[in-house]
Amino acid sequence: MTTIRCDIVSAEAEIFHGEATLVVATGEMGELGIAPRHAPLITRLKPGQVRVHAADGSEQFFYVSGGILEVQPQVVTVLADTAMRAADLDEASALKAKQDAEQALANRSDAMELAEAQAQLAQAVAQLQALERLRKQLKH
Repeated sequence: MTTIRCDIVSAEAEIFHGEATLVVATGEMGELGIAPRHAPLITRLKPGQVRVHAADGSEQFFYVSGGILEVQPQVVTVLADTAMRAADLDEASALKAKQDAEQALANRSDAMELAEAQAQLAQAVAQLQALERLRKQLKH
């Protein structure tokens, strides 16, 4: 089975390093599936989930708040602003962040606050979606 090395790193730490048969992430133009021998590519990532189909057949889920995805002939690198394993996400804090962002949007006073609140809302929703997908995966 052909694999490609996958590295997921954030400013704080290396989150994942291993061999994968497929890496799925959400780029600016939509969802990307990166398999071995994919053409070289660099794109910005939207907040959301990164799925890694490992060489052993398992699937791992990660949340990224945004960043860059780089594909080279032998390696896929996710350089994330913030990254964590989906299993480590805290649903209560994600729900609170979503509520805070929605409240900030409702009470917006200037364009800068609006853009920041929209970004926070997008991140909170992406975290909650990653948690929901993880729950569904664990039920199977």
